[in-house]
Amino acid sequence: MASLGSNEWRAICDKFTNAQNLTDVESRNDPENDPFRSKYKARELLREIYCSLKSFGGEGEEDSGGESGDQRPTEPLVDGQREDVFGQGFSGDSAAGLRAAKLGALEYYLGVNHVDTEELSAGQEHLMNCMKLLERCRVSSENVSLFIHVRNQLGILWAGRDETETAQGFLETAESIYQRYMKEDGSPPTDMSEYFTTEEKLLTHQERTKRFELAYTHTMYYLAQVYKNLGETERAATYCHSTLQRQLQLNQFSPMEWALNAATLSQYYITKGRYMEGRHCLSAATVISDLAGEIPSEAAAQESETESERREQLRQKRAEIARCWIKYCLNLLQDAKKLLEDNVGELDTDRQEEMKRARRVEEEEEEKGRKTALLFGSEDTFDSIASHEEKVPCLLPLDFTEARGVFLVGQNYVTQAKEYFQMDGYVTDHIEILQDHSALFLGLAFFEEDLERRCKMHKRRVDMLEPICIDLNSQYYLLIRRQLMFELAEIYNEMMDLKLTLANLQADTRALDNHTIKKFNHLCSASAKYFQMFLDSLCSPEGKPPEHLEEEVLRPALVARFRVARLHSRLISSLPSAQLDNLNKSLENYKYVVQYCEAHPEAAAAVETELELSKEMADLLPLKINRLKAKMTTNN
Repeated sequence: MASLGSNEWRAICDKFTNAQNLTDVESRNDPENDPFRSKYKARELLREIYCSLKSFGGEGEEDSGGESGDQRPTEPLVDGQREDVFGQGFSGDSAAGLRAAKLGALEYYLGVNHVDTEELSAGQEHLMNCMKLLERCRVSSENVSLFIHVRNQLGILWAGRDETETAQGFLETAESIYQRYMKEDGSPPTDMSEYFTTEEKLLTHQERTKRFELAYTHTMYYLAQVYKNLGETERAATYCHSTLQRQLQLNQFSPMEWALNAATLSQYYITKGRYMEGRHCLSAATVISDLAGEIPSEAAAQESETESERREQLRQKRAEIARCWIKYCLNLLQDAKKLLEDNVGELDTDRQEEMKRARRVEEEEEEKGRKTALLFGSEDTFDSIASHEEKVPCLLPLDFTEARGVFLVGQNYVTQAKEYFQMDGYVTDHIEILQDHSALFLGLAFFEEDLERRCKMHKRRVDMLEPICIDLNSQYYLLIRRQLMFELAEIYNEMMDLKLTLANLQADTRALDNHTIKKFNHLCSASAKYFQMFLDSLCSPEGKPPEHLEEEVLRPALVARFRVARLHSRLISSLPSAQLDNLNKSLENYKYVVQYCEAHPEAAAAVETELELSKEMADLLPLKINRLKAKMTTNN
């Protein structure tokens, strides 16, 4: 082989540098009608290098060529199952082994080139040729980077074909190679690009380490995607968290992309009740997103189109992070409610006191967890992240004061999110944010002991949702309107119960005054109206109810029928004729629930409690109706 100082070798190195520049830099400026022009030029240079390297190597070398096509390769999932790429340990390769690695590197670069130009079968062939050449070598500091890179690429290739388990094999082997190398050697390995670099341009140990660690970070990132697709969410979250941590350590990340990924990861932790980890991810996302720079002023003179797009992307991504914070606060309140509510949905004060006594132990466990958790940040960012975390609790609120603190944080992020996701242009997003805001009020109301103040919180929910529900076009937003109708019906129903409870507490006798009756009937009628609107939205254009309710609306529809029946029976009227009309409507809806479940037995499981009560009322109401009719006849 030509020596490093020879003119021929320098020509090869220059050619390789040119190929890399064409791939990484020039290709960004390729025209739309010839998008791979620079990469095709780079491919030709790589082929020339490959031919030159083979001719320099002397006689007796076998070609590395393999079979093309979509032949599915296999890769051991655990190190040592089918091959021992480590041999007896780590040591320098022979000249032949190093030459095989260099040819393998060229096969690797050609494989990536073909994949980048959407020639996947050819890309796979070159990458598998690289694997075959590496079979002649033991893993060493000279080639371990190539061992990992080629498996990463094959993992990506097969994952793109939805062959997830095949991808998993390559990536888990890459992980195993890295871990064993670091355990048994650990010295900064040669980077593949150094195979074609003159001696004076070799990388420093620090740069070698950085590139090698970045390759392993990519392995972890791809494994996170693979485990997610396999449904192994816990492993996927662990690998995603480690990937984000390593990106910060290596200072190899795009601030807004990193922040969004961290915020997205927080949502997994939140659903698992792991609020300390969720808060840490969101705090880190907020701090790191600030590294993307300040959003330029609207008044910036002659703003370029690129800068305008960047500003818009920054605003959108920060609004998306704000929405993740809303979900954090909302879930914290909802989980606290589930923990503390009794069998009728009210605050269980005994349970509350028990949880408060256990809080000190819980706080101690939180501190231990913080010390063992995988934390984000370098020395420059860790303090900022920790400072942000202090503003938001990660323990479930146990009383109104604690719940209000969570609510106010969530409400602040609602304001931020709505600044970007406005009704004009982001209808669905805007309404979802309003629904979350309504749910925050619902979570806080659970802890409010003053029933009048609790009622006012529900009124705030009505005020934010009702105008939207009325104005929304049902032709384009039918599903959203149904959600809003149902929620408004439930809010009015809750307010009705609260007003009646208040009236009974305040009255000296069981008789209600006219003002209270009027208010009660208004809330009762409003609830029934929205439940009926929901039911009407399920009907045919001719107004006929569906004979069969789809699964996604089965329970809501039957519950709405049950609630309408209950509401009509509760309306207060001094006129017997009005009372009779209300009772008949009530009976009609109770019967509907019973008859539908008789005709569709599978529906009974979705509304067991409502069905039992409906049967009972369907038997009792006719007696009440007959007594009322008899009374009316007697009076006449």
